[in-house]
Amino acid sequence: MAFDEEASQSAPAGPATPCHAPAVSRVMGLTGGIGTGKSTVAQLFSARGALVIDADAIVHELQAPGQPLLEQIAREFGTEMIGPDGSLDRERLGNLIFADSEARTRLGTLMHPAVGREMMRRLEAARAARVPLILLDIPLLLEGRAKQPAAGEPRAATASDLVAEIIVVYAPEALQVERQMARDGVSEAHARERVAAQLSIEKKRELADIVIDNSGSLEETERQVEALWRKFSADAEAAP
Repeated sequence: MAFDEEASQSAPAGPATPCHAPAVSRVMGLTGGIGTGKSTVAQLFSARGALVIDADAIVHELQAPGQPLLEQIAREFGTEMIGPDGSLDRERLGNLIFADSEARTRLGTLMHPAVGREMMRRLEAARAARVPLILLDIPLLLEGRAKQPAAGEPRAATASDLVAEIIVVYAPEALQVERQMARDGVSEAHARERVAAQLSIEKKRELADIVIDNSGSLEETERQVEALWRKFSADAEAAP
């Protein structure tokens, strides 16, 4: 199912439709690629009443000064990753992991279990509170699903197994690069390196259940989000 620009044009304008709490929360995944505008879409859903559980925000919390994971990062990648104020030098670490796939894997091995536990804690709390729509905002949500197990081996469980549907925020690769250069002041080569470090946005688009095309204006994106929100609200009202 794709919510592209054409679909967004049919969405009626006006205030957001309230989503009534169903007996069972609807849990969806939200992902995209660097520079596609996933955070913008998350904010649009949040403004309409969805609960967004943001994996990146959890990562920042777990990497804060005084947290055990920050000490582990320093041991694994060197004390130069810690700034004079005791906080993580995210730019330095980011430059390393985007350029080195082995370092990226090592960091993931450190971070993923702790982030997963905290996401599950928040997800269960939201379900217990009967939050109508929960979005798991995970940048690498589809990477695990796309990875094929070796012959004869079962597929490992991934975060995508927690969600009923996956929304991909899409923008073409050229626009991903352009946005990074404008936003972060990086070179074109560096921007392309960061895009190449992730599963391609075209592959993510193929794997998506729903696509939000964020290659146009903010208004066009908001119309697509509103159309989805109205559909989710109608589904919730129709549920027994």
